[in-house]
Amino acid sequence: MLWRDGALSEDPRAPFDLGDRGLLLGDGVFDTALALNGRVAFAAAHRDRLVAAAAALGFTVEPARIDQAMRALAAQFPQAAIRTTVTRGSGPRGLKPPAEPRPTLFASAGPLAPGLAGAPLRLWPTQIRRNDTAPTARLKTLGYLDAVLAAREAAEHGFDEALFRNTKDAVACGGTGNLFAILDGRLVTPPLTDGVLDGIVRAEILRLAPACALACQERSLTLDTLLRADAVFLTNSLRLLAPVEAIGATVLASAAHPAVASLARALRARVAAACEVAVETIP
Repeated sequence: MLWRDGALSEDPRAPFDLGDRGLLLGDGVFDTALALNGRVAFAAAHRDRLVAAAAALGFTVEPARIDQAMRALAAQFPQAAIRTTVTRGSGPRGLKPPAEPRPTLFASAGPLAPGLAGAPLRLWPTQIRRNDTAPTARLKTLGYLDAVLAAREAAEHGFDEALFRNTKDAVACGGTGNLFAILDGRLVTPPLTDGVLDGIVRAEILRLAPACALACQERSLTLDTLLRADAVFLTNSLRLLAPVEAIGATVLASAAHPAVASLARALRARVAAACEVAVETIP
C-alpha cells in the first residue's frame, strides 16, 4: 500500500520526478515503524526523528503530513511495517542543493513478516566499515549501499545480518539495528559518536533498563569484548529485541539470559500499551 499526496493506492507504481535528488543522489531520509491495531508504536518519536533528520540535511518536512501518512497506512493492516521517505525534491544538475527545496514525501506499508519480532540472529562481522566521521552515520539516509553490500556478504556466509565496526575498529551496529551487550551484569551499547543511529527502540531499552534492575552504560566496544559478552542483542522497530546467537564462529546463549528475557518482556509491554493491544498478540 502506497501513500502519496494524501491518497492511498494499492499500486506501488506512481509518477515520479526523474530529477528528484533522492533518486539521483540519495539526498533524503527515511523511517521504519511498526503498526498494530491501526496504531503506530512510538509514533511521535518516529515523526520527530524524521523531521530532525531532514532538518539536519537542511530542508523542512511538515510533521502533520508524516502523521497523516503513517495513520492512513496503519489503518490498512492489522499488523504492518510502515516506511516513510522524505527527499529534498528535485533541483538543478550538480551537488549544490536548491536554495528553496520542495521536499517529496511518500510512504508505503505491507503486512508484517510473521515471526520477525524477537527471532534470534546470527551476525557476520563484515570488513566494510561504518564511517563514524560522517554526519550521515547517525541518520537514516537513503544512502544504504554499504548496508546492502554487507547484507549480501553476510548471506553468502550463511548469516542473517552483518555486524559493522567503525573506522576506529570499534563495534558500531548491525546492518539494520542497534547493538547491546551484557557485560558483568551491566548493559552496554555503543555511543552515537561511534557512527550509531539514534534508534527508537534503542532509546526505549535505555529507559527500560533501570526498571529491569540493569545499570546501563554507553561506551565503545571492541569486537573481542563483544565476543566475551554474557549476551548480545539487536534492536529495531520491527524486530524489537532480537537475541544474537552467534557472531562469526562464536556461539552465544543470549536468548537464555534472564536480563535479555526481562528487557524483551518490558519492551513488548511498552509496544502493547502504545498500540492498545494485548501483549500476547504482538507477532
